Amino acid sequence: MSLKDKTSSAIVAVSDLARARAFYGGMLGLKEGDEAEPSVASYRTGNTWLVVYQSENVRPGTGNAVASSAGGDVEAIADDLRAKGVSLEEYPELGMEIERGVHRSGDFRGIWFKDPTGNILHVNSM
Repeated sequence: MSLKDKTSSAIVAVSDLARARAFYGGMLGLKEGDEAEPSVASYRTGNTWLVVYQSENVRPGTGNAVASSAGGDVEAIADDLRAKGVSLEEYPELGMEIERGVHRSGDFRGIWFKDPTGNILHVNSM
């Protein structure tokens, strides 16, 4: 038995679920699933789920907590996020061209930003 053909989902810990719901639902435009839980929010993203739960001792990592594939829509998504007040992170150490928070290298386009807890979210053209 192997996981190679199984669907996976992202699970993200947050310090304040109400703020996270406002961010993931309002700022990112994700629709929360019907199953209401007081300490968990689930969002359908393409063919997978993004699960956000409240944790008292959350410590955001330094790498991507969630990565989304957006094809050719990266720049449009970046414009939409900036218009909503989301700050895009810039990582010059990656050695890519960066314009208004969009990292470019060949056909690759990518953006990074943080949720209210500090979890790093990544959207790319792959």
